[in-house]
Amino acid sequence: MGLELSGWAILIAGAAVAGWVDAVIGGGGLVLIPLILAVMPSLAPATALATNKLAAVFGTASAAFTLVRRVRPSKTLLLAYVPVAMLCSGLGALAASLIQASLMRPVIIVLMLAVGLFVAFKPSFGTGTGGLLPSRGWRRWAALGGVALVAAYDGVFGPGTGMFLIMVFTAVLSQNFLTSAAMAKVVNTATNLGALVVFAFGGHVWWLLGLVLAVANIAGAQLGARTVLGGGIKFIRMALITMVVIMSVYLSYQQFSAL
Repeated sequence: MGLELSGWAILIAGAAVAGWVDAVIGGGGLVLIPLILAVMPSLAPATALATNKLAAVFGTASAAFTLVRRVRPSKTLLLAYVPVAMLCSGLGALAASLIQASLMRPVIIVLMLAVGLFVAFKPSFGTGTGGLLPSRGWRRWAALGGVALVAAYDGVFGPGTGMFLIMVFTAVLSQNFLTSAAMAKVVNTATNLGALVVFAFGGHVWWLLGLVLAVANIAGAQLGARTVLGGGIKFIRMALITMVVIMSVYLSYQQFSAL
């Protein structure tokens, strides 16, 4: 399938924006996937999803590297979460064809609104020191279960994965948003990679387009990571609430237009 120069320019710019959004709070797929399908209407949706995952793997990984180097979350916990995230995301991608998006959207909208209201009306949430992370006990297992569920969701559906991971780590591990954001980027890289492997085996990845968009995604992700570090906890809190509103409106529009 050919792509004109103007189409390349639009998608490269969109990939950079998506990388920034993903690094800040997650949800870059809401930017890039519709853009790919708008520029190439005849492209199979699975190819758009898979190509977005290829770009997102590189962008999210680069943001994770920048944030982890500065924030330094618990490496012990991350080593436990990463393989679980990859496995569950891959299983979710395999199950994606069995689950209708129209059934998932209302549930996700309700969950996101609950997240937004909780964060909005509890200003102290996500402002902890984050210095003492539990290395054992129910918190670690609860966080592991949360990672597994969010990773499977990423493979099946995807939008808001980074945001849900931040909420899991903040709520269960009683740490601040900045530490949770750094951990979420590492785990989100693993979920992207797990789903990408499944898409690749299915022959859905447009490798040339995905790798070109990955370069732009990395550039946007690096800017986003620095935005997060500069803005700190308050910025992440506002970004989270903003993303809840945007995603709720976007998914509600999709749900009603599909009726």
